Amino acid sequence: MIIKKFVGKSEAEATAAAKKALGENAVIMNVKDLKKKGLMGVFAQAQVEVTAAVEEVNDMRVANDKPIAVPPHLRMEREDTKRQAAEEGQSSEHVLDESALEQKLESLHTLIEQQMKSSAGEEKGEAKVERHDENDETKRFFELIRDTLEDNEVSGKYARALLEEIEKLNKPGVTIDYLLSNIYQKMVLKFGETKLIRKSGKNAEVIFFVGPTGVGKTTTIAKIASKFCVADKASVALITTDTYRVKAAEQLRTYADILDVPFRIIYEQEDMTEALKEFQNYDYILVDTAGHSPQNNEQIENQKQFIETAEALLPVQVYLVLSVTTKYRDLLHIVDQYKRDKGYRLIFTKLDETMALGNMLNLKIYTGADVSYVTNGQDVPDDIQEFNAQRIVRTLLDTK
Repeated sequence: MIIKKFVGKSEAEATAAAKKALGENAVIMNVKDLKKKGLMGVFAQAQVEVTAAVEEVNDMRVANDKPIAVPPHLRMEREDTKRQAAEEGQSSEHVLDESALEQKLESLHTLIEQQMKSSAGEEKGEAKVERHDENDETKRFFELIRDTLEDNEVSGKYARALLEEIEKLNKPGVTIDYLLSNIYQKMVLKFGETKLIRKSGKNAEVIFFVGPTGVGKTTTIAKIASKFCVADKASVALITTDTYRVKAAEQLRTYADILDVPFRIIYEQEDMTEALKEFQNYDYILVDTAGHSPQNNEQIENQKQFIETAEALLPVQVYLVLSVTTKYRDLLHIVDQYKRDKGYRLIFTKLDETMALGNMLNLKIYTGADVSYVTNGQDVPDDIQEFNAQRIVRTLLDTK
């Protein structure tokens, strides 16, 4: 894994530099504003620093790479180097600022350490924990991480693959801090960069929300529509192709009335064409679809035709809405049924209804699809957030 920093006059410029150096698969892990110190800093142009990461492959070469995680005894030296770079006003792309990461992991490491000591104390039958062999401590660490991931319902296959990657770093003198930091970073990288709904041009963006019944598609659409209308001051139109459930259509109509946006029910392909032409000058056209069993091939085909009709007229994005409470085996069947050549992005719902979020990592790895949003309740528009990989990984690694 390679983690580097890049500085630019804007976030876009710094991100472009990161993508150029590390490739389009680079993940932006942190963004912060930089200010020069001293009197001259008052007149200096503001700069933005981004921290980017990418999985290292055999044919990728980046000059002067530094270790991505620093053992505790080297932290003071690292801080001195960072401070010197900042005072000189130079790019710090080869100096990794891990303070934010350390803060996120501090309590997690404490919990792991306490649990390891507690386990050792029980084995010895005494209050005082004796010093253990370094290999035994590392072994218990890996066992604890494996058990924690499995308790959070991360697939055993993916958990084993992750730990095998980290075990390659387990050399004499390597600390638990170092290993934990690398596990955290690799899991964040596996989730990749969060991709949100954004306009790609002057025309309206047509957003289809697809998925099985009962996952909360209609409520999710209302939350996103509220954000666009209220926070972004964007023009929005709502459409539903769900003619099977009167209640769902009426629910979306109610949200449309509250937001004072147009609403249409689509029965045939011609209705879709007319509606899209009518709303083509809007910013977003959000389309609710009929929730159905992944075994219902007829409804799946109808949905596919609606999407193809829209793609012939306007830019289209498709979001597959999934509940994290669904069994992993069923989720695999669902995503297989919703496969499409142009792909889709993922929205995970009902995070408030489960303590195990491993399915999010499982589905991300299995599908390779970008993750966009998560929902954690029924309140509109509050209970929706942009997907935050760091927060989810922190939860997945947290010991109960």
